[in-house]
Amino acid sequence: MRRRFSPGRVLGWTVLTVVVVGSVFPFWWMVRTAITPAADMYTDSSALLPDNPTLVNFARVLGLTSEAEARAAGGSGAHVDFARYLVNSVVYCALIAGFQTLFCAMAGYAFARLRFPGRDLVFGILISALMVPPIFTLLPNFVFVKELGLINTMAGMVAPSLLMTPFAVFFLRQFFLSLPRDVEEAAILDGNGPWGVFWRIALPMSRGPLITIGLTTIVWAWKDYLWPLLVGRAEENRLVTVALGVFLQQSPNTQPDWTGLMAASTLSVVPVLVLLVFMGRRLVQSLNFTGSK
Repeated sequence: MRRRFSPGRVLGWTVLTVVVVGSVFPFWWMVRTAITPAADMYTDSSALLPDNPTLVNFARVLGLTSEAEARAAGGSGAHVDFARYLVNSVVYCALIAGFQTLFCAMAGYAFARLRFPGRDLVFGILISALMVPPIFTLLPNFVFVKELGLINTMAGMVAPSLLMTPFAVFFLRQFFLSLPRDVEEAAILDGNGPWGVFWRIALPMSRGPLITIGLTTIVWAWKDYLWPLLVGRAEENRLVTVALGVFLQQSPNTQPDWTGLMAASTLSVVPVLVLLVFMGRRLVQSLNFTGSK
């Protein structure tokens, strides 16, 4: 009993509770605003639950109501082509996560196992790129994509992030260093070269870290806003995050459509939330650097 109610344990649980509540509460307030009627937005602003919850905000954001019905519900009449933007966002995230994870794995394995002149120097230069703020590369990337004629195309949107990131290369290199060399040497004796060892031995043993990099890349790409706003403003390539900004701009200047915006934001969070719920356990297990299932 003394150990159970020790001051350190109580303090730890208190801090953990505060952090969890502080992390979850903004999401809950977003959902709470999304199910609140526009007329009750300010009259019922202090309650944790609205007195008259409704799903009409989701319906009008998705364009399932007429403009007259949307305005009667307190909206501006604007809606989001959520299905198209969702597909664009999924394609955008899948391309970046898939190619970036593959190329980072190849680079990480090369830095961990292959010996070539200047390896450590090149790796040091690559890691030093972590200190460069992404905003510094925004303009050069934009000029490069523009010169290639890829503005308002999916290829131009994914081009700067398609190859690798310094952190992912470092993360996977550290894992490859922990792999037992005996297994790789046995594969070499069986006639496999570096490429065969990488594909047949290293990658299957690295599923956990690869899933970790893939999930973190998907989450990062899903919430990316500035670059898709600059390069993918066309309707056919617009992402969900950019669409939320367009939806807000369609609202009257005197009164933003907060309930509709929160409904659209909730819908944009659902796909990533579902992904993390189903893959979260694998993500936690992979952080142990065991390389097992």
